[in-house]
Amino acid sequence: MRLSIMIFDGFNTLDAIGGYEVLALIPGMEVEFVAREKAVIAADTRRLGLLAWRDFDEVRDTDILYVPGGAGAFQLVKDESFLEKIRALDRTSTWTVGICNGVGLLAATGLLTGQKATTNWFYRERLAAYGVEFVPQRYYRSGKYITGAGVSASIDTGLFLAGLIAGERVAKTIQLGIEYYPAPPFPEKTPAEAPAEAARMVKAFETSGGAMQMRLVPPFAGLVNTESTLPTGR
Repeated sequence: MRLSIMIFDGFNTLDAIGGYEVLALIPGMEVEFVAREKAVIAADTRRLGLLAWRDFDEVRDTDILYVPGGAGAFQLVKDESFLEKIRALDRTSTWTVGICNGVGLLAATGLLTGQKATTNWFYRERLAAYGVEFVPQRYYRSGKYITGAGVSASIDTGLFLAGLIAGERVAKTIQLGIEYYPAPPFPEKTPAEAPAEAARMVKAFETSGGAMQMRLVPPFAGLVNTESTLPTGR
């Protein structure tokens, strides 16, 4: 079984890596990081990058299509060529996963229209604009579509999907392997319980701060010559 994680300029690292750390541990799983071009793709922090060693032309099908979110996703909902690649891979996938506002990318393709899905707490109105009903859960399944809430919910979503693919015993073993038994130091258990000031700050960042951050040039830009170091073909 093959897991294809689509990354793009401005993706959120934990959106992608949370699910990766879980799903990559399923016996027999093959994993590839895919982008428009082979390159080191900068995360939304602009201080970390992941190597996309497959490009869109190489990847024509997959078993699990995994789409993270991040500040860069806000512009991609208008990028028809990117959305069409999601549609094309979805036509071949057994499972399609969206995390955080990566769910918005799935919604923008029309794949979730008329269905229920979860996403991060401040994206729910945008989801409704695509004809998708928001459900306030950490992860949610609608047929082959598995959607996750914000960022850290990528781990929960990955464990849920691992259970569907490999069974509860394997999923629980993976959970122990990554020692995922979260116990945050603060009493709030859901976004609805978060302090009002924190909610205002996060919304303000998503409204304007994320776009400003995306304008920063990653310090590692140009350090990797992908043409000479990456494999070609499948």
